[in-house]
Parts: sequence; structure tokens; C-alpha cells
Amino acid sequence: MRFEEAVNDILDRLTRQLSEHLTYHSIHHIKDVYHTAKTIAEHENVPESEIKLLLTAASYHDAGFLKHPQGHEKESCRMASVTLPGYGYSDDDIEKICGMIMATRIPQTPYNLPEEILADADLDYLGRDDFFSIGDLLYAELKTAGAISTEWEWNQMQVKFMEAHRYFTATSKRLRNAKKEANLALVKAKIN
Repeated sequence: MRFEEAVNDILDRLTRQLSEHLTYHSIHHIKDVYHTAKTIAEHENVPESEIKLLLTAASYHDAGFLKHPQGHEKESCRMASVTLPGYGYSDDDIEKICGMIMATRIPQTPYNLPEEILADADLDYLGRDDFFSIGDLLYAELKTAGAISTEWEWNQMQVKFMEAHRYFTATSKRLRNAKKEANLALVKAKIN
């Protein structure tokens, strides 16, 4: 498996080809998820061989946005299935990678630790200090796409989403739950 080549190839492609209208689902988000997944995996004592699959999945998890936003996870899996054999990934590797990618689909449904890690890394920002600056990027993206029209509507959507969300790994629960609850309270205060 030529892990570094595979990751560098997809990250380079995403850097060059993702639409500039994707202010949230950008190369910055993908790299943030990559680094966060690596950190969580190290805290959770995931073996190095599994970390490489996890980081490959993190690199591909939003690649489907190159085609279309609806059902982008399935498209991301298709792209990984087509591309990764050329880098020496086995069918079993690709199946695991696709499982991790699909675990990021909302509502998140991870079935094992690597899937839980990628799901948590994808929404790590909910429990961080940069929650509002990253949320502003998602708000701008959704507004440009016509999915929402007002800040009030956005805040309502955020409250509903954050109340339904939960972290899966012990690491994310320990590091992010308290700040996520504080961020949620601040969003609720904006509505009231």
C-alpha cells in the first residue's frame, strides 16, 4: 500500500478542483478532519496499519463534493474504490475505508472504533473554541446553496443538530463534550 502517494494525490486533486463556493466543505476542513482523526486514533491506541486506513478515509471523506453535494459519501466511496487499487490497497482495505466514510453521513452511524473516530473528527469543531468561525463558513455555504436564508433559521438548525449530535469515542467525549454544551448554550442565547 502506497499510503502517502494515495493521500497526497487526492488532497492535491481536492485542492485544485473543489468549488470555491464550498466555504465549509473545503480542503481546510478535509485537512482538519485528517489531523483530528490522527490525534483521536493515537489517544485511542489504534494500530498504525489501521491509522493509515483511517487517514485515507479522512482524505477521501468529502471527495464526492467534486461531483455533487447530495449523497457525496457514496460518491467518495466510489472514487476511493476506483483509485485506491492503483496504490496497492486491497478490497478489504477499501471496504473498511468506505465504512468509515459512510459513518460520517448524517445521522452518523459508526459500527466500530475507526468509524467512530472519523465520525467524531468530522464534527470535532462542535466542541472547540473555533466553533463559531467554522460555523460561519458552513452558514455561508448553505446560504449560497439556497438551503437556508436567514441567520435565525441557521441558529435554529444548529440547535436542532447539536442537540441530536453525540460523540462516540472516549477521547472526543472527554475533550469536546463540555465545550460543545457551552457552544450550544451560546447559540440558544442568540435565538432568545
